[in-house]
Amino acid sequence: MTIKIAAIQMCSGINPEKNAADMARLVREAAAQGATYIQTPEMTGMLQRDRKAAREVLRDEAGDVIVSTARGLASELGIHLHIGSTAIARPDGKIANRAFLFAPGGRLVTTYDKIHMFDVDLDNGESWRESSAYEPGGEARVADLPFGKLGFAICYDVRFPQLFRSEALAGAEILTVPAAFTRQTGEAHWEILLRARAIENGTFLIAAAQAGVHEDGRETFGHSMIVDPWGKVLNSAGGTGEAIVLAEIDIAAVKAARGKIPNLKNSREFTLETVSDVAGGVAA
Repeated sequence: MTIKIAAIQMCSGINPEKNAADMARLVREAAAQGATYIQTPEMTGMLQRDRKAAREVLRDEAGDVIVSTARGLASELGIHLHIGSTAIARPDGKIANRAFLFAPGGRLVTTYDKIHMFDVDLDNGESWRESSAYEPGGEARVADLPFGKLGFAICYDVRFPQLFRSEALAGAEILTVPAAFTRQTGEAHWEILLRARAIENGTFLIAAAQAGVHEDGRETFGHSMIVDPWGKVLNSAGGTGEAIVLAEIDIAAVKAARGKIPNLKNSREFTLETVSDVAGGVAA
């Protein structure tokens, strides 16, 4: 089955209402170009380093402007709209980095909470501790859609191949990595990680990204990308500013790739043994 898909690249700021309006404009443009599945980046609703200021505008699902706008767009345009993620206030006072998938008509198909927290110290002095503000998810998710089975991930999740393998083994034909990659890590690893996840699982991969210098001072890498099951980049964006990345994909390519390299079928269980030669000698 062939469909046209789109990855929306944004430069979200600190105002959720403005970000929602920017998202709506870009989604409408992508739909006008024929896209029937559209994905937005991680933290579509807000990128805000000031945790106190962020909490003041956070809402639960029922009150979130990105959620309500996305539901309306999916209904209005008759598309599957995948909000890569937005920050959602949880009932327990914590925050979820949560993806949403809406079906044509506006029905919520499913959500996914980012599992792996970006707790890192980079060479350029950047230090991030997502776990200090966000509650990690604990459940991988695959959605069975009319055009194929879609597996979920968010940004830092891309560095944990076991997540993608579990989704591929559950039937995922399209993997997703909406992101807000830092420039430093993006320059080093973004494309190679995306292509590796697609190749090793024989799937399409769609990655809508944040791009450019944001209102809160951070800089994200951009280069939103769509990759086919053989690892070919079908289309990509630049490293700054808004973009709409379009591609036509044929789900039959997944079966073809897995037929050539059937590594999902060929995988075997094994044991692991650690041996030591610390002393440098041979046991008698």
